[in-house]
Amino acid sequence: MSQTIVITGASRGIGLAMAQAWKARAERVLATCRTPSKALLESGVEVIDSVDVSHPDGIANLTSAVADTQVDMLYNNAGIMLSESLDHMDFDQIREQFEVNTLGPIRTTLALLPNMKAGAKVGLMTSRMGSIADNSSGHKYGYRISKAGLNAAGKSLALDLHGRGIAVAILHPGWVKTDMTGHSGHLTKEDAAAALVKRMDELTLENSGTFWHSDGTVLPW
Repeated sequence: MSQTIVITGASRGIGLAMAQAWKARAERVLATCRTPSKALLESGVEVIDSVDVSHPDGIANLTSAVADTQVDMLYNNAGIMLSESLDHMDFDQIREQFEVNTLGPIRTTLALLPNMKAGAKVGLMTSRMGSIADNSSGHKYGYRISKAGLNAAGKSLALDLHGRGIAVAILHPGWVKTDMTGHSGHLTKEDAAAALVKRMDELTLENSGTFWHSDGTVLPW
């Protein structure tokens, strides 16, 4: 039976590839973005634009478009990565990343909770750069802080939603060749998307709240 899947930040990169992967197996995909790309518009999914997860108006646009549709899966993919160091610190950039990467998924999840029933799933696109134990290179303060915050939020969501029968996955895509990484990396966006889709398929209440690499490896917090 077809699922209804909402994915944020789907105009390009991994988000677009995941939307295409789900569409290819006949799922109903509601793909959100701020401004749709040509590729997204041509993908055959249902596009919801003007959705900026860092602003209440963007969330209102999302909930208005989804209306009373039952959502079987929400994948919080929208995110940004900027760069700071001790020599080039920018607190406004850090706040921006926190709004998008940490608060955005919380806002979106809370907004769509009325549309989710027992058996629904929530995915959070994080990064191993949010792992405190795995930090061996420093810098990128805003991105690291925002993803560490998302990891903490994801764990709490998994615990708080367990009683409602909703499972939560906290997922690192791997080092993927996208605009965000300057097209460096080990994985294509299609390979990463396929692995992330598989992780979401495997998500249950029993493994809810786990911090995974897209290859299935459990990562340190």
